[in-house]
Amino acid sequence: MPAAQQPEWPDRDRLKRAEAELATMPPLVFAGEARRLSSALSRAVEGRAFLLQAGDCAESFTDFTADTIRDRLKVILQMAIVLTYGAGVPVIKVGRIAGQFAKPRSSATEVVGGVELDAFRGHMVNDDAPLAQARVPDPSRLITAYNQSASTLNLLRAFTKGGFADLAQVHSWNQQFVAASSQGQRFEAIASEIDRALKFMAACGIDTDTEANLHQVEFWTSHEALILGYEEALTRLDSLTGDYYDCSAHLVWVGERTRQLDGAHIDFVSGIHNPIGCKVGPDASPQDVLELCDRLNPHRVPGRLALITRLGASKVETLLPPLIEAARSEEHPVLWVCDPMHANTITSAGGRKTRRFEDVLAEVSGYFSVHRRLRSWPGGLHIELTGDDVTECLGGVTDFGEDDLHLRYTTTCDPRLNARQAIDLAFQVADLLRREPAGQ
Repeated sequence: MPAAQQPEWPDRDRLKRAEAELATMPPLVFAGEARRLSSALSRAVEGRAFLLQAGDCAESFTDFTADTIRDRLKVILQMAIVLTYGAGVPVIKVGRIAGQFAKPRSSATEVVGGVELDAFRGHMVNDDAPLAQARVPDPSRLITAYNQSASTLNLLRAFTKGGFADLAQVHSWNQQFVAASSQGQRFEAIASEIDRALKFMAACGIDTDTEANLHQVEFWTSHEALILGYEEALTRLDSLTGDYYDCSAHLVWVGERTRQLDGAHIDFVSGIHNPIGCKVGPDASPQDVLELCDRLNPHRVPGRLALITRLGASKVETLLPPLIEAARSEEHPVLWVCDPMHANTITSAGGRKTRRFEDVLAEVSGYFSVHRRLRSWPGGLHIELTGDDVTECLGGVTDFGEDDLHLRYTTTCDPRLNARQAIDLAFQVADLLRREPAGQ
C-alpha cells in the first residue's frame, strides 16, 4: 500500500538490519497496559472522564536529561490537577513522550540560511543541523529512538509510581518561573486546598497512607505512528488474547497527512488493538469521518478510537458540527479530542513559526461551544508544550510579541506552549468543563 511521509532511506540493507534488531528487542509497553487505557478512554467517551494528551512537538536526541523529562511531566501533572480539581472529572494523562521522534513535513526540502536542504523529519530519521550530510536519513537512529524511549519510560514509571506524583508533593510541581506568575499563585491555592482535604480525610479516620490513588498516577505514552518500519518492528502478538499490539506506546495516532483510507498507515493501525487516534483537519468531510470510523472501529468499541480535530479557530464552529452529527447518526462511539495548535500556526515577520495563545484558546472555546450546543461530550485536549521557559508562542499571560520570539526559541520543529501558558490554558478549560453536564 502507498505509505506517505516515509524517508528516502539511502541504504536499504542497513534499514532492514535495524528493523530486524528492533524486532528482537523487548516491548516498550505491554498489551495489558494498553487495554487499561482503552477502558479509561471508554469512560471519557461516556462523559465520565477527560483526556489530557500533551507533550513535546518532537523529542530530541540532544536535549535528553532527567530534568527535561521531569519538568515536562510536572506541567502535565499540574494541568491535570487544575482540570480535576476545577472541573470535578477524572483526567486521563497521556504524554506525547517516549517515542515522538518523527514529524511529517509539508515539503521534502527547506531553506536554512539561504541553502536548500532535505527537510528535518525528526531525530528518528535525520539531524536538524543545517548541513546536507546531517539531513541524510540514518537507520541507526531507529535504534537510538528505541533506547531513549526505554530510558524515558523507565524514569516516567519511577516518577509516577515512586512518590513524585504523590498529592502530598503537589506544591513541588510548581516550577520557579511559574510560581511567580498569577497562574502559579492560583495553582498554589489549589495545592493548599488539597493539603486541607488530605488532613480532613485523615482526621475522619481514613488511612491516606495506604490509598494508592493519592500517591501515584497512571501515566500513558503516545506518539504519531509515522515511521511504519519502526512501528511494525515493535508490534507483538499478545499471548493472552491472541491480538496484535503496537508495543512502542500505549496509544498511537495517524496524522492528517497520512490518514488516506487506501494508505499503509490506516491499514496498519486497523490491525492493532491499542487505542488509536486519527487527526482530522479542515478538509475532512462527514463522509471521511464515517469511513474512518467504519475502518478503524467497525465493532463500535468505546475507547478504541479518538478523532483529534485540528480545524482552526475561525472554522471550528462551522466544520465540527457536521462531523459530530455524522458519527452520531451511525452510533459510532467516538472520543472527540481538540487539537487547537496545528491549524493555528502562523509565520512571524522574522520567519519563525509561531502560534497565538488567543487563537489556541479561541479554538478550544469554539470546540466546547459546539459540543454544548449538540449535547455531546468534549472528551479531551491535545496540545504541544514544554517544561522549559521558552518564547515560542505569542500572547497569553506571558504577553510575548514577535520581537521576543528569538529570546528562547528552542523547538526543533513546531512552537510549543511554555508552562505558564499551558497552566493558563488548563484553568480556562476547567472553567469550560464546569459548564458541561458530565455523563452524557
